[in-house]
Amino acid sequence: MNVVFCTSEAIPHAKTGGLADVCGSLPFALAKEGIQVSVVMPFYRMTQEQKLPFKTVSRDALLLQSQGVDFYFIKNEAYFNRDGLYGTPSGDYADNLERFSHFNQQIFQLLKTIQCQPDILHCHDWQTGLIPLYLKSHYRDDPFFQKTKVVLTIHNLAYQGVFPRHKFGALGLPAYLNSMQGLEYYGQMSLLKGGILFSDWITTVSPQYAKEIQARDGGRGMEGVMRLRSKETIGILNGIDAAYWNPQEDNLIAQTYHACDMTGKAKNKQVLQERSGLRVASDVPVFGFVGRLSEQKGLDIVAQAIDAMMQYDIQLVFQGVGEQRYEGMLWGFQRRFPGKVAVHIKFEEALAHQIYAGSDVFLMPSTYEPCGLSQMISFRYGTLPLVHHTGGLVDTVMPFRFNSKEGDGFVFTRFEREGFLKAFESAMRAFKEKDILNEVTSRIMKYDFSWTNSAMEYKKLYQKCLS
Repeated sequence: MNVVFCTSEAIPHAKTGGLADVCGSLPFALAKEGIQVSVVMPFYRMTQEQKLPFKTVSRDALLLQSQGVDFYFIKNEAYFNRDGLYGTPSGDYADNLERFSHFNQQIFQLLKTIQCQPDILHCHDWQTGLIPLYLKSHYRDDPFFQKTKVVLTIHNLAYQGVFPRHKFGALGLPAYLNSMQGLEYYGQMSLLKGGILFSDWITTVSPQYAKEIQARDGGRGMEGVMRLRSKETIGILNGIDAAYWNPQEDNLIAQTYHACDMTGKAKNKQVLQERSGLRVASDVPVFGFVGRLSEQKGLDIVAQAIDAMMQYDIQLVFQGVGEQRYEGMLWGFQRRFPGKVAVHIKFEEALAHQIYAGSDVFLMPSTYEPCGLSQMISFRYGTLPLVHHTGGLVDTVMPFRFNSKEGDGFVFTRFEREGFLKAFESAMRAFKEKDILNEVTSRIMKYDFSWTNSAMEYKKLYQKCLS
């Protein structure tokens, strides 16, 4: 089986978010399942600067071979040799429609040039949403793509690739696709909508998210389209790189540790407190946060609850970058509660690892979360997550029950202050009951959220798609 991943980003070559983690990790897990996998992405400036051993395969494409997976890069100086992938701090690039429609069309030319006949074109998010339309219009009668099927993965429905409808002519598509049955979307056009309608199967990054986006509250205007394709939509939970996120071998944390010997976790807590300018105290619970500073990540609920939280002897450590108002909010916490709140407005990989390893509880009160990787990572490091009951957090975090000792996190169902504080108080109680906490911590560190399970599910879907 020959699968071609079509993506706008993949680690370690270019990244803005979780999309890159998936497209840089899942192909290797699929290759271990006996699938021939290639990845095609733009040749960005940040990729060029890596100075890797690229091979020229055509005038417009380069190849990098890596552990059984071929990475192809589409070149275009005018479109991709820029500082950002999608825009600048001021906003999106004005020509993103032209940039990514060009990228989508070049994929077909590349595959024919290198004679890579795909069984599956696996597309990701709006940036590759035009591929199913080009396949089923321009290449409908091309023998080379006669048996090719398309799977589209929606990583975050909030990003829909919406552009002015008067730009339709720039796409080179048949006129009938400039309609409600095609790209038209509330008077504009959406590349994601086109991809949803014309793909053979649609996946989301968790089973719960597949349900949520078919409802009004989670559909973000696309719920009608999602319900139309409900029979061809499936949720497959993302995984994490279990070798990279491994406290037993992690050289980015102060001291390694494992489920049978947790002494190293105490050392990591001490180092995190020292690095954050907080009082070193093993008996004070540390709540850690690592993430993009945006409305989605639920910082508003923390702001509503912060005064009540500060009545307790606790410490909060935040790391992230993002919207200016949330950066200001966190700085405000630190000024108001010196010695109890530490803020790191930056993204530094080693610090992120230290927060996962050194925290007692990981804060993840997201308003919505298609899958979420942080809760899986926190499990690996023996840090219990405090989460909102949404998306992939529903599929991965079970509410902890003190009587039965079942569950593995602290969950609030309604996105409101009282519910969040109740979950917070449960976390405080668990921290005091050391025997229970140690038992749960040891158990969650043994969870398997590697890509192996996800790869097997995708392999089944590919086989179903081809049959």
